[in-house]
Amino acid sequence: MIYLLDTNAVSDLMIAAARIENWMAGLGPGDRVVICPIVRGEVLFGIARLPIGRRRVRLEEASRQRLAVLPCEPIPEGAGDIYAALKLVRQQRGLTLDENDLWVAATALALGATLVSRDRDFGGIDGLSVVALY
Repeated sequence: MIYLLDTNAVSDLMIAAARIENWMAGLGPGDRVVICPIVRGEVLFGIARLPIGRRRVRLEEASRQRLAVLPCEPIPEGAGDIYAALKLVRQQRGLTLDENDLWVAATALALGATLVSRDRDFGGIDGLSVVALY
């Protein structure tokens, strides 16, 4: 199975949060854990905007280590079609979702991946399989 980590799941990995560490420990030999360019960008942006200091240095090192071993899958072409449909449905239902989260969800659906996240907003997306880490 393919698991696409959301930004908050990668952040949890960087600080060795028990919830993500325990989930990772239960993965099978055929499971793949990946990220996408949107998640990579959000992680790097979040760190870059921190004030210079020990915390930022610690997170920069943690991100280098984690991002080096997490494959970054390209966004499939079909994710654009899925994004458009998701955004339209959510808009028609009066539901909002951050643009990047819409793209992450569309990418997971296009890859046939299960999304791993602490974000409860993903639960309302039809067809999206989510490992909820909350």
